[in-house]
Amino acid sequence: MSQSDWLSQLLRLLTVTGQLEVRCVYDAPWRLDEPASAVYEIPYHVLLQGRAIIEDPETEATQELIGGDIVLLPHGSSHVLHDGSGKKPRMAHDRQGSAGWMLSENTGRGERLDMLCGRFRIAPPHDRLIRNYLPRRLVVRVKGDPDETETGSTISHLANLVGLMRMESSGEKVGGYAILNALSSALFALTLRAASESQQAPEGLLALASHPRLAPAISAMFANPAQNWNLQNLADLCNMSRATFMRHFQDNLGRSAFELLVDIRMSLAANELKKPNMSTDTVAYSVGYQSVSAFRRVFTDKMGMTPGQWRRQAQEVAR
Repeated sequence: MSQSDWLSQLLRLLTVTGQLEVRCVYDAPWRLDEPASAVYEIPYHVLLQGRAIIEDPETEATQELIGGDIVLLPHGSSHVLHDGSGKKPRMAHDRQGSAGWMLSENTGRGERLDMLCGRFRIAPPHDRLIRNYLPRRLVVRVKGDPDETETGSTISHLANLVGLMRMESSGEKVGGYAILNALSSALFALTLRAASESQQAPEGLLALASHPRLAPAISAMFANPAQNWNLQNLADLCNMSRATFMRHFQDNLGRSAFELLVDIRMSLAANELKKPNMSTDTVAYSVGYQSVSAFRRVFTDKMGMTPGQWRRQAQEVAR
């Protein structure tokens, strides 16, 4: 794996599973009110056909979506999807399929919507790296400029993936549910990659990683979090002064480089503590702490429990 492949290094820290829950086939007018998700859950929507308006009740931000758009809600925030007409929605009827997901549909003559809805689950405590460093709403447009959909591009891969999800959700095929869930997990990684490659990358980690001058520091911290990094040697990697590096990092991420480094180290430590042959002392040294007491203090502050409590909890869940 390349030292600069920060996304693979991030995904190695996480345990992400995807699940398709509902295929919505609606004629306008229609409306979906989605409550806030449980902790560690990220809702997603894939528009196969039609258009929709997505609203954030908390910020009142709205955005129009078209066929081919993929939407992730990394903070699990409540949201509303509707056709934009303002008319009373038609009654929808739900039918549970034997494949494990539900078909929700109505009847009418309005503009047709076809949409897949599901969620990703991030094993604790790694939701911190998602909620702290990704935007409230992440939208990737699969259909766009023809130059962006050239064969082999991330957008073309996403288009092919969405096509597979459409086919697998079109009938009661043997193994269809398992295949759809596997495709959902791939959808997460490809959507993050596409967003980071976009010329209009969103705020947070994806925007920072695509910043040509700051990417070396991000890659280095993910590749070797145990190294004794400080602001000066990170700034040197980016050919910047310490003050310029601090300003650019804070402006793009909203957090300091040291905060990101600590969160990477704690996620790595949480994974290592699950291993029965790894003592707390060994884990502390492996993630860059020479003082075990300092490691315990930081881990407890970030995770809300001591390393020993986390280890016992993880072992109980695994039983």
